[in-house]
Amino acid sequence: MNAPTPREAMDWLHDLMTRNHTPLYGPWQGWRVAGRELVAPDGQRITPARVQGLLWRDEMELRRKGYASRRKAEADSKKNQLVKVVVIPLSQYLDGQKVNAA
Repeated sequence: MNAPTPREAMDWLHDLMTRNHTPLYGPWQGWRVAGRELVAPDGQRITPARVQGLLWRDEMELRRKGYASRRKAEADSKKNQLVKVVVIPLSQYLDGQKVNAA
């Protein structure tokens, strides 16, 4: 990773000190923290109280379904996934392609 230029460093520090803007990285690329709010790349803002409300609702929905945690729900959903396997002879598959191509 290249070091920022002095101008980039000063711009970042200016945003941090004057507007309390902090960019986020990794899967949160494009998001930023501005004051007490989380700001999406499209400019939508979400307050800490709203985040707490969303997390509370998610937890209550899991409890209603009988799960103690998100980790348990995800493990169960992976365990119960069904896989369908269809076996078709190659000659029948190739004949089907000729019919569809005509």
